[in-house]
Amino acid sequence: MASTVIGAGITIDGDLTTDDDVVIQGTVRGKLTAKDGVVVEQGGVVEADIAGGAMSIAGAVTGNVSSTDRVDLQSGAKVVGNVRATRITIADGAQFKGNVDMDV
Repeated sequence: MASTVIGAGITIDGDLTTDDDVVIQGTVRGKLTAKDGVVVEQGGVVEADIAGGAMSIAGAVTGNVSSTDRVDLQSGAKVVGNVRATRITIADGAQFKGNVDMDV
């Protein structure tokens, strides 16, 4: 499946909805909804609530994160907001401030 890529030089202000995986290298402000996975790469900035499938975050996220699968906070990630997922991993070197709600 193809990925939607928000490149390093791109800023999106508003709601973004995609049926594909989405890779964030630039900046997204507003609301992000992906049917599939979300990857916020190192240097990527999301100032929005995120909803989608499996998520891997290595950049900065300010907003609530809701996953139907798992959320992986990679080393260097900075997340400020609540996380709702079935599973979460927080790597050494990741920063997280918020609450976790794990559906069981």
